[in-house]
Amino acid sequence: MSVLSKRPVLRWLVPATAAVAVIGGGAAVATVAGAADPTLPDRSAAQLLVDLQTARLDGLSGTVVQRADLGLPPIVSLAGMLGDDSLASLVDGQHTLRVWYAGPDKARISLLGGDAQTDVIRNGSDTWLWSSRSKTATHGKINGDGDHGAPPAGLPASPQEAADLALKAIDPSTQVSVGRSTKIAGRDAYELNLTPKDHESLVGQVSIAIDATEHVPLRFRIYPAASDKAAFEVAFTMINFDRPDDAQFVFNPPAGTKVTEFDEALKAAAGDKDDKALEDKIAKERQQPSKGEGPTIIGEGWTTVFMAKLDKTGGDEPGIAGLLGQLPKVSGAWGSGRLFTSHLATGLLTDDGRVFFGAVSPERLYEVAASHR
Repeated sequence: MSVLSKRPVLRWLVPATAAVAVIGGGAAVATVAGAADPTLPDRSAAQLLVDLQTARLDGLSGTVVQRADLGLPPIVSLAGMLGDDSLASLVDGQHTLRVWYAGPDKARISLLGGDAQTDVIRNGSDTWLWSSRSKTATHGKINGDGDHGAPPAGLPASPQEAADLALKAIDPSTQVSVGRSTKIAGRDAYELNLTPKDHESLVGQVSIAIDATEHVPLRFRIYPAASDKAAFEVAFTMINFDRPDDAQFVFNPPAGTKVTEFDEALKAAAGDKDDKALEDKIAKERQQPSKGEGPTIIGEGWTTVFMAKLDKTGGDEPGIAGLLGQLPKVSGAWGSGRLFTSHLATGLLTDDGRVFFGAVSPERLYEVAASHR
């Protein structure tokens, strides 16, 4: 069951990396209400889930603070590979963002940092990624229900995005309970806690603070196993539930801005702007998005491991090769390769082109790699 599928708030910005961070599934809902602030009526976990399911959100604006301490390896090439240094910086440290939302096709996120600003905007079928520091803007088009032509983004920029990822599936792999009530951005909120039953997961708990009146997430935290310090948090510090004016989503590139169409950026990244085959491929994907083979899912719940095979038909990308070269070498009965580790997830890329990723220990990935060749 998709808890928030009927309210895809800023869904177009949700990245795959964050989906893996809260991997696993859903929950066996606890029926006993937790400790609540005297000003709030007791609500069970099941009632709070229903609140999230039935909430209506016409619009909001506010200020969000994001904090990340994911324990990522010091890969200096990461920012450049993600396309925008400002967006890439969201994977570490503390950042302030302004958000506006007026429906699934009208959303804007502004990342503020010193004298620089990076905006990701969706207005109908138009999407923009703008950087004041580099004086560049990338424009794309979203066709139908797809996200083709949308610019890249970083980790979830609102508690709603993060909560949508964590609550996509409800099944017995998770214990859901109600924590202490709290105040977020001056508003009363319930706390809903999701705790994996499988102790082999690197994720210890996911905590979601839910507005007591509007029933939307105000704060989202992920705790690593055996730690009381959140590895990732995104929370409103100010919020207004009035629908923003449509003018907020209209973007006109400032004078001196270099504008690139998203298709052109793809071709430039491929190293050949005149590659007719690449142009045909892009046109074909626009007409009918390529489904391809999805990753192989191994296991279930919070210890799910995703396995995929790299497509080497396009040759080696220098940027990717440089990035992987900075990861530590590992080997075992499964073969040899490179290992990516963090507080919440682990990745393994074998020399024969297999990729394994999950919220599990390296040892678990080695076991899976040995049995899935």
